[in-house]
Amino acid sequence: MTVASVDRVTPRLVRVAFAGAELEGFSVEQPGASVRLLLPSPGTSELVVPAWNGNEFLLADGQRPVIRTFTPLRADPDARELDLEVVIHGHGVASAWADVAERGMPAAISGPGRGYVIDANASDFLLAGDETAIPAIGQLLGELPPSTPTYAHIEVAHSDGRAPLPDHQSASVTWHDLPPDAPPGDALVAAVQGAAVGGDTRVWVAGEAAAVQRVRRYLFQERGFPRAHATVRGYWKHGRAGDADDDE
Repeated sequence: MTVASVDRVTPRLVRVAFAGAELEGFSVEQPGASVRLLLPSPGTSELVVPAWNGNEFLLADGQRPVIRTFTPLRADPDARELDLEVVIHGHGVASAWADVAERGMPAAISGPGRGYVIDANASDFLLAGDETAIPAIGQLLGELPPSTPTYAHIEVAHSDGRAPLPDHQSASVTWHDLPPDAPPGDALVAAVQGAAVGGDTRVWVAGEAAAVQRVRRYLFQERGFPRAHATVRGYWKHGRAGDADDDE
């Protein structure tokens, strides 16, 4: 498949559309699911498809390929199209790729991975994440029951990180600016700690790995919140040019 179009939604959010015969039948059934995008190795522009050795993907020289995980924004198996949104943060490989992505570039994608199963019996929903979670939060807002109270808290490191989200008639969206000297996730953790969480609340949180570990400790150890009622995912690690697939 190839890149079909590139649209800079905001200064820090790039929407990349892919198209190709390989996407025939490729469907995403649940919101907040994931796909894995193969990227060129650092210092190269060539996309090399790795081989599966039964345990992991490896390149011919034995090196691991550069693969990053994203939330698919839209998948149309009949039209053979797939849209992803890439948040530009730091100097990671994915950010660098999105900055130069253009129509016709080759691409390889695998998935989809597990998404979020919506509990129709929930009293309310708490969604929280940083800029990397905006695409998934947008999907969830579009799929959650419109009459169920939903509270979304989103941390942004820069004011231009705010992006348009789908309307939800019972949702309240609060943007939290991360102080300049604060580590990623500080505002996110504070927002979760300050949120009203009842026994029938369903919680979805995603963001920087260390921050979501703090959220886990708060919810499960300090609050005794039922693990079955929460989905907490680490999307990336501060100080490493990559992502983290660490789901709860």
